[in-house]
Amino acid sequence: MDYRALAQLLFPDVTETPESLEEKYPPRDLPEGAIVTRMAPSPTGFVHLGNLVQGLTAERMAHQSGGVLFLRVEDTDAKREVPGAVEVLLNTLKHYGIQFDEGATIDADQGAYGPYRQRQRAGIYHVYAKKLVSEGMAYPCFCTEEELAAMREQQEANKENTGYYGKYAMWRDRSLEDIQSQLAAGNPWVLRFRSTGSIERQFKFDDLVKGKLTITENDIDHVLLKSDGIPTYHFAHAVDDHLMRTTHVVRGDEWLPTLPFHIQLFQSLGFKLPKYVHIGPLMKMDGTSKRKLSKRKDPELALTYYKAEGFPVEAVYEYIMTLLNSNFEDWRRANPTAPANTFKFSPKKLNPAGSLFDYAKLTDVSKNVISTMDAFKVYDLLSQWAQEYDPDFGQALREDPAYAKKILAIGRGGKKPRKDLAVWKDAKPYMGFFYDQYLEQARFDARFDKAVIARVLNLFLASFDIHDDSGVWFEKVKAITTEIGFTTDMKAYKADPGAFPGTVADVSTFIRLAVTGKTNSPDLYTVMQILGKERTEARIRKALAAL
Repeated sequence: MDYRALAQLLFPDVTETPESLEEKYPPRDLPEGAIVTRMAPSPTGFVHLGNLVQGLTAERMAHQSGGVLFLRVEDTDAKREVPGAVEVLLNTLKHYGIQFDEGATIDADQGAYGPYRQRQRAGIYHVYAKKLVSEGMAYPCFCTEEELAAMREQQEANKENTGYYGKYAMWRDRSLEDIQSQLAAGNPWVLRFRSTGSIERQFKFDDLVKGKLTITENDIDHVLLKSDGIPTYHFAHAVDDHLMRTTHVVRGDEWLPTLPFHIQLFQSLGFKLPKYVHIGPLMKMDGTSKRKLSKRKDPELALTYYKAEGFPVEAVYEYIMTLLNSNFEDWRRANPTAPANTFKFSPKKLNPAGSLFDYAKLTDVSKNVISTMDAFKVYDLLSQWAQEYDPDFGQALREDPAYAKKILAIGRGGKKPRKDLAVWKDAKPYMGFFYDQYLEQARFDARFDKAVIARVLNLFLASFDIHDDSGVWFEKVKAITTEIGFTTDMKAYKADPGAFPGTVADVSTFIRLAVTGKTNSPDLYTVMQILGKERTEARIRKALAAL
């Protein structure tokens, strides 16, 4: 077979050479040890937590080494592409703080190693496809879908491995004349890789997460170019990662079965093999057993879920870092105020089997993160969230920002800040009573006589002075407690509850319910200071009228 003639026959319009592409995309001028890696998602319209796990792994490896992180859109599978998915993808990654140094953007590509969308790189792939054909490492296959289905049926009936290989690779050694006649007839073809591997042979491979692996060689003549000239993921990623000078490939371990083929491709193309970082799946407990997070079963797999619930980006970031490196939590305790990106991340500390997703732990992390924010930051993030997901509440927040910030400042700062909020969705139930339109009607405990409750509220109104400090204010509450025959001695009450009709805690609850509509709220004195004299008294009178 004259392979050069075959290459010219298949790719008559390809005049560019691998050498010219090497000049166009030269090695990057980066410091020694700098890592170049990428996120390379498909535009399917579903951006999931696993994308973020891989993205943060890649981002940390690149940026803490002084390297480059780029975004490449792998859109070679037109059947799976969803309209508008690229915009959804880019906006979601931006929201979660994945900072790319170059790559695809909504408007255009940025960087010297593009295009960064694979469907725009067809001409580049054809250069290397022509090279492989000219060297006898690839060939055209004219098999029909029916022929391939029949081949698979026969393999299954014979209990053989399925695939296009060995005696089943019917176009592997066909003559130039046979190929020419098929082309002349206008029959469609795909380009296949000519594998020299054998499933009888194995070799060792080092993965940065999985460690030393024993891998069986690939013997399948996989498709490199589909009949429309667009490459498969396998071929495209090898060419792209070489020309974009990728040093480390971060991806899910579902790609491990194709690793033998990918290694073959890099070798056949004469490319240096990048280091691979195969990340295990995210798992969750389902009863007493673990299973992978599922798009169908688990809404928390979708990144849109966290934005809608109102998890701050910082909280999601911190939680994922606890999944990626188990020593992150110890580091955080030792460095409570340090930016998370100053933590020394290591891919070698990733769990080879995958991480266990724990929603309760994420919530705790988020509470901690929000508790460290000042009222101004909380207000900004909360109002942004509410504007999109609860516009009515968002409008209330924006009408008087200073008032909202006073509310959000309650219990902030100090060594033990309040941790009332885990997500922004918690904010309205927590602070809504400060706004008259969200105030719930007080429901007093039926154990207490309404006349007693009314007496407490009237006595409080008679003594209330907005200018009292908290000590004087509480002394007045205790005085009311004593006047109605309740006790201020909680120890005595606990020792003999039947000796007293109620306590100072009950009196406080009557007042709290009248003012907030809730049995639990932030410090009641502070609440009244924020509401002011008129609104506080008006609420108490309204509660009295409803008794």
